[in-house]
Amino acid sequence: MAAVKLSYFNFSGGRGEDCRLALHMAGVPFEDDRIDPKDWPAQKANTPFGGMPVLEIEGEGVLSQSNAILGLIGTRHGLLPENDFEAARHRAVLNAVEDLRCVVNRTSLIPEEERKSAREEVARGYMRSWAEDLEMQIRGPFVGGDQISVADLKVFVVVGSYKRGTLDHFPTDYFDSHEKISGLYDAVMRHPKVATWYGEH
Repeated sequence: MAAVKLSYFNFSGGRGEDCRLALHMAGVPFEDDRIDPKDWPAQKANTPFGGMPVLEIEGEGVLSQSNAILGLIGTRHGLLPENDFEAARHRAVLNAVEDLRCVVNRTSLIPEEERKSAREEVARGYMRSWAEDLEMQIRGPFVGGDQISVADLKVFVVVGSYKRGTLDHFPTDYFDSHEKISGLYDAVMRHPKVATWYGEH
């Protein structure tokens, strides 16, 4: 089997965690290359788009952008539906999670004294609509019904970041009132391979 390396920052979250979970779920042995933030500036110029995660596969090359990585893993290892329309629907969920991340990340650039009100506004408006739209895509317990996919892993990681209070001024129980999202999160958490991942890391 070709050697596989995934590079991302040294914490259990963000876009890299999505990809780590997908590789583990797929049963792909990989080097979990965790980058110290102080070492990142020297490595940034050597990445395809100046960002991480980065997936390297021996004999094939280097791939960047988390959704592209998840799409590749999903297609090759049965973590995306075979039906092309269903696969596209799952990819749309991947993109929707990135939309959420981009909106919320912009609030990090706001001065601290204004950030609380800005994030409360995002929670009242954009995030509520985002959660309602996402719930319409979840057939239960996962996006596609009974079969877990890379889309479920991505939703799991982003919802988990709020549950852990990673971003201040967002309630840790924000998604608890959204039954399908909470159900998806719990179903992913109970998956044996997810349990083994967090039992080891």
